[in-house]
Amino acid sequence: MLYRYTSLSVFLLIVIIAAFFGSMFEAGEWYHHIVKKPWWNPPPWIFGPVWAVLYLLIALAAWKVWLTGHYSRTGALMWWLIQLALNTVWSWLFFGLHRPGWAWLELAVLIGAVVLCIRAFRQISKPAANLMIPYLLWLIFAWFLNLAIWTMNGGLFSRVLLS
Repeated sequence: MLYRYTSLSVFLLIVIIAAFFGSMFEAGEWYHHIVKKPWWNPPPWIFGPVWAVLYLLIALAAWKVWLTGHYSRTGALMWWLIQLALNTVWSWLFFGLHRPGWAWLELAVLIGAVVLCIRAFRQISKPAANLMIPYLLWLIFAWFLNLAIWTMNGGLFSRVLLS
């Protein structure tokens, strides 16, 4: 029993560390007052609760994979760690460096890593894979939002899409 919940604590701690590093790059004045955003941009208060739930779900997904004892769980959890690191990199690119174009490309890589993680998880635990689906859907939404922000602020597609 102790082993079971100690491992959950470890996955929650890893997610908290990733969230901490990602939060070091706050939206701040650049995002809230300077950047043009589409009308469908969620209100600022929604991001905290959404990310809290998503981080909890992805921690639970990794924990479920861990508990299976499956021989390929280490490989699957490597995908989980990779996508978690890429998630943090996106915050650095978008909010830290103010590079929505780079962040958009990196987010595409992140989505790919999450798809591979879900695929690896599904081979071990379908419930674990399913716990990652809301996260994937949110990232796809974020990809479109990131593209819209980049475009509205003079990005690569601004001449084509906004003329």
